[in-house]
Amino acid sequence: MFTKFKRIYNEFPDTFRVLTLATFIDRLGSFILFPFFILYITAHFGVGMTEVGILFAIFAGGSILGSAIGGALSDKYGRRLLVIFGLVVSGTGSILMGIVNDLYIFYILAGLFGFFGDFGGPARQAMVVDLLPAEKQAEGFGILRVAVNLSAVIGPILGGFIATQSYMMLFIGDAVSSVITAFIVYGVIPETKPQKLDDKPEETVAKTFIGYKEVLKDWVFVLFLSVSAITVLVYMQMNSTLSVFLRDVHGFPELGFGLLLSMNAAMVVLFQFWITRKISKYAPMKMITLGTLLYMIGFGMYGFVSTVYMFFIAMAILTVGEMIAMPIGQRAAASFASEDKRGRYMAVYGFHWAIPTLFGVYAAGLIMDNISPYLVWYLAGILCLFSAVGFWLLHGPTKKRFSEVREASEVIEAPKIMEAPRVIEPIKEDLHEP
Repeated sequence: MFTKFKRIYNEFPDTFRVLTLATFIDRLGSFILFPFFILYITAHFGVGMTEVGILFAIFAGGSILGSAIGGALSDKYGRRLLVIFGLVVSGTGSILMGIVNDLYIFYILAGLFGFFGDFGGPARQAMVVDLLPAEKQAEGFGILRVAVNLSAVIGPILGGFIATQSYMMLFIGDAVSSVITAFIVYGVIPETKPQKLDDKPEETVAKTFIGYKEVLKDWVFVLFLSVSAITVLVYMQMNSTLSVFLRDVHGFPELGFGLLLSMNAAMVVLFQFWITRKISKYAPMKMITLGTLLYMIGFGMYGFVSTVYMFFIAMAILTVGEMIAMPIGQRAAASFASEDKRGRYMAVYGFHWAIPTLFGVYAAGLIMDNISPYLVWYLAGILCLFSAVGFWLLHGPTKKRFSEVREASEVIEAPKIMEAPRVIEPIKEDLHEP
């Protein structure tokens, strides 16, 4: 399997492979710190989960604004500069957060570094779309997910060892990984923003930001994100509410939950690329529907099962859903975007992750504490069912949309494709139906 993966991986451009390596290094630092971040906050500041929820809401709010500005600037000035800036700010923020001893200053830093640190997020996703043709984009996002999940397997192990020595070293490790990644991007990855091939004047900065209005007027794209946000609201419980539920209701130990998450990451590392390659020929919305139905089964099971082996079976089912839905969803989102608004589209795409973070964990906590912990998982299953229906209904409008974009590309852009072979094709109408 590894030999086959290596052969297929080598089919991708060198720049994309460097970007994958850089992503692995950057996320390795994140996963060294993240599993112990909440433990650090509650112990260091002597607070509970309410204050942690406030902290994450502040960070998410800053991230939303930062992504919006970063996406527009990446379309105006290019991807590379924004990615480097975000990495440097993120590394600086990690060091400062490890030093601060006042919770309210910590809140301020979270907002600031959520804002500035996320400048490069949309630019990095736009880089993938810039570098790969449409038929390779789902596989490309799948490869990046493998890199991220490989770091999720290794990072917590390293972090656990480092945490026994010093929590400050966790923050330093995250900062070092960000700086190394910034040097890689600076030294090796060129600017990927497509060159203008027509005589239209360059957009002003003001017009670039006004361009978000056109993105938000794209009702099919906005509807797709709205349905996707419901699944994010459910998915985010895996890394937050689920651990507390299993510990308090079923007496499932922290070590067991760590193994549960490690299994999730290991499955992605082993099978993500193979699954993505198998399903990429099918209609995107139907594949995302399938993935969401597996979410419904996996997350919903936690409301009904009570044995350890069933916890792992539920995680395996929802992980398969994750491997189907996420890379195909990223590819579909990228295919909505015109070439000149790619960064802004990917920024708005990021909102469907950030916005649920503002209230998702807090709302689940209220349900667990005041009504019933089982209700969280019943609602998770119901919400996933609604989302699956929504994605299924979007198959028709998106199929028509992708067909119209392709036809416009063939009529208007055909001469330019000869001049610039990296122009991204839209998802094609003739995708196989499952």
